[in-house]
Amino acid sequence: MNKLKRILWPFALLYGGVMQVRNLLYDKQVFPTHSFLLPVVAVGNLTVGGTGKTPHVEYLLRLLQGYKLATLSRGYKRQTKGFLLAGTESTAASLGDEPYQYHQDFPGVTVAVCEDRVAGIQNLLDSVPGLEVVVLDDAMQHRPVHPSLNLMLTDYTRPFYEDLVLPAGLLREPRRGAARADAVIVSKCPPKLSQAEQDRITEKTARYTAPGTPVFFTTYTYGAPVPLGLTEGYDMRIVLLTGLAHATPLKEYLQAAGYDVLRHLDYPDHHAYTQQDMYKLQALLQQPDFQGAQVLTTRKDTVKLVGLELEALTRSLPISYVPVVVRFLQGQEQFDQLVTRHVAQLNRV
Repeated sequence: MNKLKRILWPFALLYGGVMQVRNLLYDKQVFPTHSFLLPVVAVGNLTVGGTGKTPHVEYLLRLLQGYKLATLSRGYKRQTKGFLLAGTESTAASLGDEPYQYHQDFPGVTVAVCEDRVAGIQNLLDSVPGLEVVVLDDAMQHRPVHPSLNLMLTDYTRPFYEDLVLPAGLLREPRRGAARADAVIVSKCPPKLSQAEQDRITEKTARYTAPGTPVFFTTYTYGAPVPLGLTEGYDMRIVLLTGLAHATPLKEYLQAAGYDVLRHLDYPDHHAYTQQDMYKLQALLQQPDFQGAQVLTTRKDTVKLVGLELEALTRSLPISYVPVVVRFLQGQEQFDQLVTRHVAQLNRV
């Protein structure tokens, strides 16, 4: 433990104790929890920051596309309050980055945001006749809702069992919170992670989960860049533009794929791009060392780059986004069956 963590450790003990008491009060039903008659599949984690929830939620939306489906998020950093259904007038500002991305990419899915997930699910039931499944985004710590299936993510590079509680570490609650998970997904794994390493991680994870909880391992695969703006005459030299919690996997993939990353404009997670940001990017591309370079970004960033104020600027620049898709190292069929059987059983009740 380094010096800073030792200084923060007493505060972590205090915070962790508060969270343990909170969880105990929910477990003992002193604080009420709410269950629903339809399947409610929650995707979350124990850690602050990106563990890859968005691509995994998208995986579930594809897997369950045969059902009348909705996804409910808090709508982090949105400029609205309360329950809101996505519609034709929605923007990333009104919904939040990820919900707007779901709305854009999954037109057959009802997308909603609400800080109060209990009220959000009830509003969905009132608003969407025949609703069959709700997927909750980032809801591990939202204890008022008792999901029917709880999927917990942990980042391979920052496994929860090696982390500390805030502020000494990045855990939102003590490690034993993993006992609420029905399955654990270790995300952002190296594509060729050995079986011995998978077994080691599974063993360490099992110290905190309920007996028999399955552990799955996923990695990212990246597609060919999808143009947003100009496309002609650009080479493999790039400016990488991201507003992510952890952009390293994408940067490493691009470098391995032969791209020369001249500059990484690494903004904070959920960064709201401005016209000034785009003018700076435009000026950078006009410098002699950057002429002929293209800009690569992510789908998450794209939803903000094509808003009304920025779309014209974005379309005038050589910008493309790199699609990202979750791939299971093994056990995909087992995971798919876990989810689809659960949903089918509850829909028969």
